[in-house]
Amino acid sequence: MQEVKSTAAIAGEGSCAAFVNLAVKYLIDAEVLSDFTPAFYNGIGKNGRKLRVDGYVYDEFDDTFNLIIANYIGANEQEIITRTIAATFFDRLFYFAEEALEGKLDRAVEESTPVADLIVNLKQYKERIRKFRLILLTNGFMSNRISEIESRIYYNIPVECQIWDVDRIFRVSASSQGRQTIEIDFKERCGKGLPCLEASSANSGEVKSYLCIIPGTVLADIYDKFGSQLLEGNVRSFLSTKVAVNKKIRETILTVPQNFFAYNNGVSATAMDLIVEKEGDGKYITYAKDFQIINGGQTTASLSNARYKDKADLSAIYVQMKLTEVDSNTEKASELIRNISKSSNSQNKVSDADFFATHPFHIRMEKFSRKLFAPATGGAQYETKWFYERARGQYLQEQMHLSKAQKDKFTTQQPKRQVITKTDFAKFRNTWDRLPHIVSKGAQTNFLKFAEIADSNWSKNDTQFNEKYFKDTIALAILFKHTEYIVSHQPWFAQGYRANIVTYSIALLHELIIEQFQDKDLDLQLIWNRQQVPSVITNELIKITKFVFEKITAPDRDTINVTQWCKREACWERVKKCDSVLSREVEKVLLNRDETRAAERDAKKEQKLITDIEAQKQVVEYGAKLWRDIYEFIMSKRISITPDQVEAMVCASKIPARIPNGYQSAQLLNLLQEAISNGFKK
Repeated sequence: MQEVKSTAAIAGEGSCAAFVNLAVKYLIDAEVLSDFTPAFYNGIGKNGRKLRVDGYVYDEFDDTFNLIIANYIGANEQEIITRTIAATFFDRLFYFAEEALEGKLDRAVEESTPVADLIVNLKQYKERIRKFRLILLTNGFMSNRISEIESRIYYNIPVECQIWDVDRIFRVSASSQGRQTIEIDFKERCGKGLPCLEASSANSGEVKSYLCIIPGTVLADIYDKFGSQLLEGNVRSFLSTKVAVNKKIRETILTVPQNFFAYNNGVSATAMDLIVEKEGDGKYITYAKDFQIINGGQTTASLSNARYKDKADLSAIYVQMKLTEVDSNTEKASELIRNISKSSNSQNKVSDADFFATHPFHIRMEKFSRKLFAPATGGAQYETKWFYERARGQYLQEQMHLSKAQKDKFTTQQPKRQVITKTDFAKFRNTWDRLPHIVSKGAQTNFLKFAEIADSNWSKNDTQFNEKYFKDTIALAILFKHTEYIVSHQPWFAQGYRANIVTYSIALLHELIIEQFQDKDLDLQLIWNRQQVPSVITNELIKITKFVFEKITAPDRDTINVTQWCKREACWERVKKCDSVLSREVEKVLLNRDETRAAERDAKKEQKLITDIEAQKQVVEYGAKLWRDIYEFIMSKRISITPDQVEAMVCASKIPARIPNGYQSAQLLNLLQEAISNGFKK
């Protein structure tokens, strides 16, 4: 609630809008929502019905249309949300959808506003929508008497209602998984449970694996209830670019369902805290917590879609499933799930970029964020840090077991406003790389594009990702937040398309600098050192943001829906054709490319030295015996190694008398991975 206050003050928006944006961010992190578009409307419909909406998102993977409404109570007040209060808000949201689809609401709202886009989207997707999800966000507390909100039916489309009160939002943000936990009672769904065979050995450690048979109807039922939340995050992001249901799977379901088990590869899933019960000579899985499908998303979606669209009978279909139980108490649980997911999907050409969460890029950025102090500003007598959240919920997790004094120190040194996530990082970088149309496609799509670029560049030369790169990115974060503030305080701003205006404006600023000041670029280190944007850049952004707003909402745009128009490269091409001339004063905050390149070369050299030292430290810590064992293993397996690697092995086997240099240490660590992949055990 303190964050709502500060965000509202800084961004210049109402407390309710600030609450919605912050709450939604948690729901996106928790994978409840795939994205979010603000679209506020409050009005009166036919027969005096009250209509209200605060935003929306259409999930193309499971065809769920999410409509969001907020009930924001004063920050210092506490209200119990009763069933009656909740029903009032859900009615307003439902009536809005009804009149948007059936009435003349589109005539009552102003064109080129987010709510007009929402109405267009509702009509556009009307035939595809499989479920409406009405979400009530509130900073009140839900009454204990509300156990479940009754679903509705709208033209044979189920309408699910969810209340996210402040307590529920906090719980999901503080959970170790960082997402909403899916719990499944298999007894309730298929009698005795899922028949299974344990396929793991006694010394399997942190994981147990089971081979199961799951009825097609049960798999489809689970998917119908949980939708894309059922799919492991990285896999869903990958499949969302390939939404079309597999034709061969559909054909099998419709023509030879009895052969589905034989034809299909099945699904792989992970869960925690499985309950396995004996019944006669067999074993049955009766309960699974945090159930996630990590391979077989297309199979699962195809079963559900065939039943829904083709009215297919799934009663003869059974699916093989590999279910892996991960110990919920281990700190490595998330990493294990990601590794299982990566291995299970290797045959689907899902690149490392799609599994970017554990990429060394993130680990390095995290190290910089914990080490580097940003200069003190505004007369403050202390320096602060920018906290890079490599894993979901990390910022909250690191405070969980601190005393009040320790927590106060932590938040003073690393304030919440200086937390940036992986998706934030991708947004700042892709904006500066002049890809605003990609940024406008949403956090996940933009992140995958950034991951692809960063992964490729890392493979070529990882030293380019150094301290300077991190500081430059923080400078872009400052520029981004400042531009949000500028837009929010302009007289022409009508609370719509801010995200699009900001990314396009910063991209255009960079484009104009490159065009008008040959061989020069913005001095991002200046912004880092000052921790604020120079006034000359502010003055230019005031002009640029107005131009961008007028351009993206111009009547002659190729697509009526402004949000969709901003996702197209054609939109960026049109915005780029800007004849605005930047003030010569801008030159004072620019650097010559030669100076920039020299600073980058120095940063790369420094990073190489750091990388070499880290590699040497790791090699020495492993000790001489390990390297002798690896050398013997490599020889016995006849693994091909170069003369340089042999020399590095000889040197390492004499630690501490001899210490391998940085180059040799990097070679040794590569050899260690090669040996492990061939069966070597440390």
